[in-house]
Amino acid sequence: MYIAHDTERALIGATALVNTGLGGRELLPDVAALDAFLTEHDWSGRRDGTESELRAVRSLRPRLARLWQSGSDRDAAQIVNALLREAKAMPRLTEHGDWGWHLHVTADDDPLVHRMGAEAAMAIVDVIRVGDLDRLRHCVAPDCDSVLIDLSRNRSRRYCDTGNCGNRANVAAYRARRAEAAAR
Repeated sequence: MYIAHDTERALIGATALVNTGLGGRELLPDVAALDAFLTEHDWSGRRDGTESELRAVRSLRPRLARLWQSGSDRDAAQIVNALLREAKAMPRLTEHGDWGWHLHVTADDDPLVHRMGAEAAMAIVDVIRVGDLDRLRHCVAPDCDSVLIDLSRNRSRRYCDTGNCGNRANVAAYRARRAEAAAR
């Protein structure tokens, strides 16, 4: 699946945002954590840095999480369309930083929650259009409830980025193989 760099970044950012609130953990406990998250994921535009903005971004997480639980393209499209409608999305080409030409669907001074929701929605639009909604997955580690976006060419990604799940699974499998070999 070929996707533009801004779409890839939006998919990764949406996945990371959902994972900040899963499993009873709160990885956006305060405005400083939100600011660090936005910086890590290279969000441009207005940042109010207020508790109100933080609450709004937190309220976006369960709506985005429903995309991973949607049973069909049609269900996902309803979520995407609602996010785009609420943000009054109006696509435009822009160029800033090291990004080159890419698409923004809201104004830089629109509220952060609308910009985040609309950017995630537009990224999911591309996923739906090419029939790849199955790339939105849940981590297969038994003790993890995080979500992931499989952007690999061969659709082989099974573990999230949040807790070394893949590494822990590989170590466990290695130890099991060694124990089995030792038992022979």
